[in-house]
Amino acid sequence: MPKPEIVEKFISAVEFKHDKAIEEFYTLNISMQENQSEPRVGRENLVENEKKVLSRVKTMKSKCIPPFFIHSDYVVIRWFFKFEWKDGTTTEIEEITHQQWEGEYIKEKFFYDPKQLAPK
Repeated sequence: MPKPEIVEKFISAVEFKHDKAIEEFYTLNISMQENQSEPRVGRENLVENEKKVLSRVKTMKSKCIPPFFIHSDYVVIRWFFKFEWKDGTTTEIEEITHQQWEGEYIKEKFFYDPKQLAPK
């Protein structure tokens, strides 16, 4: 079971540097899945994907909406993300992540309404 202070450290990392949070907190063989999409597998693959997304971002706001929940090796976090893209559009996403922690490392699945992905 992850300690609350470790989960808080993870949340802080995500709020400030997504790709570094993946490198620091995710297992080498991580499986990350969005809704019912095929899972993306492998930490290096996920870091590369995150850097690709971030290269299109002008500014990004990531915020945990408290509280987060810990039960055994599972953590649930509610997030708000605001992307201001280099093309001038904006995307706001609210999502729930369900994580399975192995010690201080994570496997996870995200749930959000895909309609939120449409830029404004």
